[in-house]
Amino acid sequence: MSKDPGAVTATLYPNFNPVDLAAAKEFLRNHHHGVLATRRKNGGIQMSPITPGLDESGRVIISSRETAYKVKNLRRDPRAAVCVFAPSFHGEGWVQASGSAEIISLPQALDALIYLSRQAYGEYKNWHDFRQRMARERRVIIRITIENVGPQRRG
Repeated sequence: MSKDPGAVTATLYPNFNPVDLAAAKEFLRNHHHGVLATRRKNGGIQMSPITPGLDESGRVIISSRETAYKVKNLRRDPRAAVCVFAPSFHGEGWVQASGSAEIISLPQALDALIYLSRQAYGEYKNWHDFRQRMARERRVIIRITIENVGPQRRG
């Protein structure tokens, strides 16, 4: 057997294709089930279920509350990673992306919150009510500039 890891992967998983940035962004634009990983104060990992999207500049966007631990974690340490998968999870693919996150608070976050809602859920019945709910819940946008994507290898 070849000692080349690429040859081994191709033999074991003939349908596997490494994910490049363009493919990852396309997947993120169309799939909205995921998990966000951030770092706790003690260095441990915190994972949170999320509904991610992709903004017009190709950054991952996530809605959260100003008071959420994931937001506090990212304000302290902006390293973030997401794993996004198809609704059925198995067999339809998944993508991971990591990079540096920033927190956008209201009122600057409102346009991105609306954009994400439309991308993930479609048109809202009453955008006035939506805006009021975002303010009441103290919503923010977590915006991640993608630096790495995967999977690159399967094994």
